[in-house]
Amino acid sequence: MPKRFVVAASDFSELSRSDTGFDLAEGLTAAAQQLHETSSPHATLRTAVRLAVRILPGVEYAGISVIEPKADRQTLAWTDEVVRSADALNAGREHPPYWNRLWTSPVAGIEDSAARGGDGDLALSGLGLRSMLSLRLRADRRRLTVLTAYARAPRAFDESATRIGRLFTAHVGIALDSATLREQLTEAMRTRDLIGQATGILMERLDIDASEAFDSLVRTSQRENVKLRDLARRIVDASEGE
Repeated sequence: MPKRFVVAASDFSELSRSDTGFDLAEGLTAAAQQLHETSSPHATLRTAVRLAVRILPGVEYAGISVIEPKADRQTLAWTDEVVRSADALNAGREHPPYWNRLWTSPVAGIEDSAARGGDGDLALSGLGLRSMLSLRLRADRRRLTVLTAYARAPRAFDESATRIGRLFTAHVGIALDSATLREQLTEAMRTRDLIGQATGILMERLDIDASEAFDSLVRTSQRENVKLRDLARRIVDASEGE
């Protein structure tokens, strides 16, 4: 299971009074409620990028993407097409340094993409995106899930934006785990019911008991290299078509 980077409240004891005022608290509470009301992991991601633009200081565009060591960046959710264009800039090429830093750091960014040398990225600047802030949501040895915020102005994201961003992504990570678990449980219930129907059909057709019918399903699944769920669906569909 991917490791979730949950940020403890104690990590943010240095927040200023304005950072921890009622507006921020109410904003994060409302955001958490909206995130937990989403119906699927994909809906959670779409809601998260929309909320990022509303909550994080200086953010104009946002996206969530997956980074793998030897693969192109895959965009999962985005607020504007320019986000997908930014993620696709390095397709087929070695990842830029600021992406690679996310394997060891929860935050990476660019203050000014138009700056030459260092962490400048003229391709990003060519899209009109001067500032970038990436915040890690999930990580394991093979992939990272990252929320990235963009702005057209250079040096748009200060320490306050980073701290608020980490608080926000903690909420996103928890909501994403919850949505994933709900989806898995729903799928498990659907699969159980489907296999139960297929087992019943085989019991009636072959005049065998439930254990024998299930064993028959398993053997056929292994022999034909077909998932048990898909085999059960095929049997149920064929029965309904008779």
